[in-house]
Amino acid sequence: MTILFAPSEGKRPGGSLPPVDASAFCFPELYSFREEAMERYNRFVAGAPAEAVKKLFGVKEEKLVGRYRTDLFAAPTMKAVERYDGVAYDYLDYPSLKPEAKAYVDERLIIFSNLFGPVCAKDRLPDYKLKQGEQIGDFAPEAFYKAHFSDPLDGYLESRGPIVDLRAGFYEKFYKLRLPYLTMKFLKNGRTVSHWAKAYRGIVLRQMAQNGIETEEALLAMDLENLVIEEVKTVKNRKEIVYSIVA
Repeated sequence: MTILFAPSEGKRPGGSLPPVDASAFCFPELYSFREEAMERYNRFVAGAPAEAVKKLFGVKEEKLVGRYRTDLFAAPTMKAVERYDGVAYDYLDYPSLKPEAKAYVDERLIIFSNLFGPVCAKDRLPDYKLKQGEQIGDFAPEAFYKAHFSDPLDGYLESRGPIVDLRAGFYEKFYKLRLPYLTMKFLKNGRTVSHWAKAYRGIVLRQMAQNGIETEEALLAMDLENLVIEEVKTVKNRKEIVYSIVA
C-alpha cells in the first residue's frame, strides 16, 4: 500500500536533523534534479526584489521573507511529515501516533512538495516556502519533476501494492498515475467539499496508519466516524470511493 499526499502551505520552523544531501531523500539516484531545483530557489530568493520573493512565497509580511530567505543547503531539517502543518496534517496528528502507526506513515506516504517533488514522509526537509503553482523565474517545478520522476515513480509504485491517491488535483501536474489506483471524494449534502476534504484526507490517513491497512478490501471496510460510503465508481485506471459526511 502506498498513499500519495499533498503538501501544505504552512511549515513548522526549525529542525534538529542535518542539512540536506542525497541521503535526505528517497530516490537518491535522482538527487541531482532536486539539487538543481534548490540551487535555482536559492539564487532567486537571494537576488530577487522583495516583492518578487513575496509573490514566490505567497506572503505579505516582511518578517516571513527573512525567515525563508535562507540557504537551503545549510538549514537544519526535520521529517517531511513533521515539517508540514496544514489542515490535513493537523488531523493526521503524526506526533501522537503510536510507533507502529508512525512506521506505517514513514514507509508508505509520498508527499508532493512544490519545491522538492515527490518525497517520502521520513525524508529530511529544510524550512522553505513556495506557493503552489508559482515558478522560480522561468523554472516550473511541476513540469520539471513530471519529466524526471514519472518513470521512476511508476516502477516504485508498481511493486508496492495498492495505490491510494489523496492528493489535491493540482498535483497531477507533478505526476499523473498510469497504474490502477484508488481515490476519494467527500460530499456534504450532495456537494463536494474543499476545506473539509483536507481534514478528511488527514483523518483517513490516520485511520489507515492506526489499522495497518494493506488491501483495498480492508480500506473499504474501515470504520470512519461521520463518513458513509455512497458508491464506488471505476473509470479506466481510477476507482473513486465517494463518501458522504453525515455529521
